[in-house]
Amino acid sequence: MPMLLIKGAYKIVGASPDGDSVRFYPDDPDQWDLLRGRRVRRNRSGGAQLRLDGIDTLETHYRPPRGPELHQPDPFAGKAAAELLSWLGFENVQRNSHGIVTSSRPESRPGYILTRSADVHGRCVALAGRGTDAPGSSGRFINVTVDHLRETANHHQLAEGMAYPTFYRKLFVDLREEMTSAAQQAREAGKGLWPKDQTQSGVKVQGMSTLTDHAVLLPKLFRRLADYLQLNDGDPALDGFPDYLEQREDRLFILSTGQWTGFDTVVDVTNGNTVRVTHAPEDLVFDEK
Repeated sequence: MPMLLIKGAYKIVGASPDGDSVRFYPDDPDQWDLLRGRRVRRNRSGGAQLRLDGIDTLETHYRPPRGPELHQPDPFAGKAAAELLSWLGFENVQRNSHGIVTSSRPESRPGYILTRSADVHGRCVALAGRGTDAPGSSGRFINVTVDHLRETANHHQLAEGMAYPTFYRKLFVDLREEMTSAAQQAREAGKGLWPKDQTQSGVKVQGMSTLTDHAVLLPKLFRRLADYLQLNDGDPALDGFPDYLEQREDRLFILSTGQWTGFDTVVDVTNGNTVRVTHAPEDLVFDEK
């Protein structure tokens, strides 16, 4: 899978990194312009927010279109963020009440990314590596292999059970299959969030607090439920949730059936307020908007 390699450093002070997103500063900010398609949004120092490809960790700060900022249950949301920063080499990370990092030791850590594009929000979709021993020259496209993937934070978060596999169409098959294997092994070993996961077993939604304080769910499902409850002033009745999902038009491909469909067709609502996803997360490949 050809991807652009960019060397640089991770810096977290003044930002609010979570388990699948962190800020990266290239040694040469002009190398952002080598990417095709959507432009990466960067700050005046050349830094840009990464979205770690192929994974989704529990939300530490999510704001629906209406209403206050929300989060998914601790300890897993916070643990995923702490695991990522520790893996990158940060220690003694201090945050304020809003989750913004106020200090860390050290203030930056060397690393590299492997990327093809930005998402609709301008975040660079990337595999994130650490250290100075990158598998190629900065500013060059390289053929990314499974061995390269195993050296990234993306793979680490899955292997430790800190993230759900969440695939999009542009991720190549060999990398997706390795990520699937890492996630399945973590699930079978009972690592991280998996013993508490309710994505397929189902959760009875009794209000927003179910989502923020109790239910461990695929973050995409959490976000759609949070948006829906906020739209309906917190009413936990989910009778209209499938129709709402259909309106959102989240298209996906079910690997096991070979079918293109919508997210609404793999979300099941019973008894008015019990919801579950009918397929394992790694069986779904979402279409980029």
